[in-house]
Amino acid sequence: MHADRCQIYTDVEGVYTADPRKIKGAVKLSEITYDEMLELATLGAQVLNNRSVEMAKKYGVVLEVLSSMKRVPGTIVKEVVSVEKMLVRGVTKDVNVARISVLGVPDVPGIAFKIFSKIAAKNINVDIILQSVGRDGTKDIAFTVSRDHAQTAMELLGDSFELLRGKTVLCDTDVAKISIVGAGMETHPGTAAKMFEALYEADINIQMIATSEIKISVLIDAKDADRAVDSVHRAFVPEDLVL
Repeated sequence: MHADRCQIYTDVEGVYTADPRKIKGAVKLSEITYDEMLELATLGAQVLNNRSVEMAKKYGVVLEVLSSMKRVPGTIVKEVVSVEKMLVRGVTKDVNVARISVLGVPDVPGIAFKIFSKIAAKNINVDIILQSVGRDGTKDIAFTVSRDHAQTAMELLGDSFELLRGKTVLCDTDVAKISIVGAGMETHPGTAAKMFEALYEADINIQMIATSEIKISVLIDAKDADRAVDSVHRAFVPEDLVL
């Protein structure tokens, strides 16, 4: 269609720094990059489907998220935006997460391949991966999958556990993933420390950590998820911020 812009009407007024129904200080963004929006959509933000953002980025189509109920300015999704005012563009919560821990496997080459090739064969996406330092010839490997795929992953590992020569496999579905997203963090040291400080001040323990150039995710107890989002959001988004 060779369109320059695509307007998407939803039940919200735009893209916010957090869920405005749960976080009092959530701020509506005037603009956000494709990459930031893709991360937010993948991490649990439900404003846009990540496939629509991928297509817009591929063909250079500007997206505009607008309210279907109010005639107010929305949020522009495009390639480049100013990052001067905000280091973090959004804080998300994802409770569709399960942590699987494979304990006591031999600390030898090929173990990770044997585990994750089984998972990949069933088209199960793995997110955060944590491997412990080898000790006494063994190590532990933990990773996260969607809660929907947890049972299948456990069955796969159970069927091949003799091959892995591990001690046990555990699954915990009572976890949540909290993430911050922002292109500005790539050039600002201390972002992770600030996030971890916010969680510490809320007395929330971190179980796993994953990072990329524009994202930091942590795994925590599900019962702490809402408090974690609130604490992290207050650390990065001032209540008096105007965009």
